[in-house]
Amino acid sequence: MAGTKMHSEILENPRVIAGLEKANKETLVSLANELKARGVKHITFAARGTSDHASIYGQYLMTILGGKVAALATPSALTVYGGEPQFSKDDLVIGVSQSGAAEDVLSVIEAGKKGGAVVVAITNHADSKMAKAAEWHLDCAAGEEYALAATKTFIGEIGLICLLAAYWFDNSELLESFRKLPEILSETVAQLENSIENIAQRYIYSNDGFILSRGISYPIALEASLKVQETCFIRMKGYAVSDFYHGPFAQVDKGTAVIVYAPEGKAIKDNLAVIDRLTGMEVDPLVVTDSKEIAEKYRFSCLLPSTGNEFTSVFVMAVFAQLFSEKLCTLRNLDPDVSRNLKKVTVTK
Repeated sequence: MAGTKMHSEILENPRVIAGLEKANKETLVSLANELKARGVKHITFAARGTSDHASIYGQYLMTILGGKVAALATPSALTVYGGEPQFSKDDLVIGVSQSGAAEDVLSVIEAGKKGGAVVVAITNHADSKMAKAAEWHLDCAAGEEYALAATKTFIGEIGLICLLAAYWFDNSELLESFRKLPEILSETVAQLENSIENIAQRYIYSNDGFILSRGISYPIALEASLKVQETCFIRMKGYAVSDFYHGPFAQVDKGTAVIVYAPEGKAIKDNLAVIDRLTGMEVDPLVVTDSKEIAEKYRFSCLLPSTGNEFTSVFVMAVFAQLFSEKLCTLRNLDPDVSRNLKKVTVTK
């Protein structure tokens, strides 16, 4: 099957990244100035699904680069149980949703406003409920997304979170790396267009498996597993390597499908340790990396372009995850734009 909507929207990722800073620069400058002036110490992300994975990336980024206490909200604590979190002027609340229609995320935004927190909505729709309710709106500016699986909007979300961190913490190195992404993502797409089918072929008959990583690329393991679940109907579960040892490892045997994201960075030793343990069990995981040395070490590997910065390497890893799931889906004679049980916009309360 050729010409899926999902595939065409994955190809838009370089364009989306290229336009993000220009589309949001005025807001980013003003928002960063307010966050600095207030001395905001705590960040609460509210999201669901793919946007939740983008938020976990944000947790890592804001904690590592800014020393902030960053957490994920529990929206049902408000909408189901009537809880009333006590936000204050020292807090930043960030609601993340491609559609901006997430009612439970909106409830966290409203609680943040009530407590006097700085409230930001990250969406792909400037006229959405969330965008209108928040004090600040950061726009993915990706254009309408028609495919069922979120691809370019996920890239837009993590792109905006990356930009916010760069502006807020005056991180010129991160900003410089971000600005190089359109070219690197274009290179990544061109490379994978010629190789992804051979990689995906190995998993045509898989019914379950695991996708692993640790640190800044852990949210990509989560997102990659979700993409395989919703497009290929494979029970693929994403884990942090550190959590995988606490029980799930017991499910692994010689025939288990395992993919490990192992980009260069602070967590590389932990990612390599789990790869070596799996290899010793004759599992032969697929190793997705931006290190030539690592790629050459393992039997099944995919070497991706390097950004030279582990905080932007996630964008390259995410593009691999998206193209992999789309190709695997079509190889299994499925259509990634059609689902058995899902809707494009899911509204939970």
